[in-house]
Amino acid sequence: MNIDNCPRCGKIFAKGFRDVCPACVREIDKEYETCANYLRENRGASITELSEETGVSIRQITKFIREGRISLMDAPNLSYPCESCGVLIQSNNLCDSCRNRLVNASKNLFSNESLAQEKKLSEEEVKEVYKGINQYKDR
Repeated sequence: MNIDNCPRCGKIFAKGFRDVCPACVREIDKEYETCANYLRENRGASITELSEETGVSIRQITKFIREGRISLMDAPNLSYPCESCGVLIQSNNLCDSCRNRLVNASKNLFSNESLAQEKKLSEEEVKEVYKGINQYKDR
C-alpha cells in the first residue's frame, strides 16, 4: 500500500487510483458540479467569468476541460490558457504561435546537429588524409 501526502491539502492518505486524498476528490467533484451547473445556465460564459462566479480556480477549470469533463462544444466562449504564453485557446495545449516556435526550434536543433555531424566527419576525413601523407613520407 502506497502512503503519500495529498498535493492539494497536505494530508497523508493511502494512494490508490487518485493522486489526491478522498476529501479532496469530493471537493473537486463538488467544484465540477458547480461549474457544470453554472455552464448549463450560462452557455456563453468565459473561463474568467466561470471562475469568478463559482469560486473555482482557472487552473482547476482547465483540468476539467483537459480531462474532458467540461466540453467546449457546450460552452462556445469557454477557452483556457496556453501552457507556454497564457493566451486563451480552445484546443491542444499550446497556441499556434508557441507550437510554431517549438517546431522551428526543433528543426533548427536537428539541422545544427546534422551540420555538426558533417563537420565532424570532414575533420575525421582530414585526419585520415594526413595519416596517409605521414605514412608516405616515412617510407
